[in-house]
Amino acid sequence: MGFIISKENNQTYKNFVNQNLYEYNAMHFPEDLNGRYEEVNVYLKDESGLVRGGILCEICWNWLEIHTLMIDEDLRHSGYGSQLLAEAEKIASERDCDFVKVDTLSFQAVDFYKKHGYEVYGTLDGVGRDFKHHYLKKDL
Repeated sequence: MGFIISKENNQTYKNFVNQNLYEYNAMHFPEDLNGRYEEVNVYLKDESGLVRGGILCEICWNWLEIHTLMIDEDLRHSGYGSQLLAEAEKIASERDCDFVKVDTLSFQAVDFYKKHGYEVYGTLDGVGRDFKHHYLKKDL
């Protein structure tokens, strides 16, 4: 039997690979954590309904993972990022998550997360040649 390596953007194939990995992983987690997956997306909107920021996360087994936290530049340092983060953490606590994890680049929000109780557990140097990639965690 021969095989080929195929490079293509195919949602069906992507779903197949993700689903099979999920099923494999599920065999190794406690039964009460199986099936625990939920997207958690919280948005900051202005009075006209225009999205001005948001935090995009997912709950997987016993943690919340933050993928994106963005606030329009003219609104930064006004507390909205802290409010979005607090809301995501509240949802994680309500869903019995044990911790939150996030990664960020050195020019992005590492100090922001540290200010909110996150601890760096790993760092990669040389990202984009001159930056660091920080991995942070906060126990709930």
